[in-house]
Amino acid sequence: MAATTTICIDPDIKRKLDDLKAYKNESYNSVVERLIKIAYDEEPLTDEDIKGIEESLEDIKAGRVYSEEEAKRMMGIED
Repeated sequence: MAATTTICIDPDIKRKLDDLKAYKNESYNSVVERLIKIAYDEEPLTDEDIKGIEESLEDIKAGRVYSEEEAKRMMGIED
């Protein structure tokens, strides 16, 4: 059996939770669980991923970019 607890939430937040109900009698627990599933990332970015993104942003800022057409030409891809 699930444990029951009481929480204090702002009335505006409660209204927003009400708006997110899939059906009128859906429990707040189900709404919150659905939101958590959407928000929770089971595969968070690794340090290597973040480093690669940072390097890519530096390349973009420095103008080291190619158009799609240029990239295709460099790779020998024809339309």
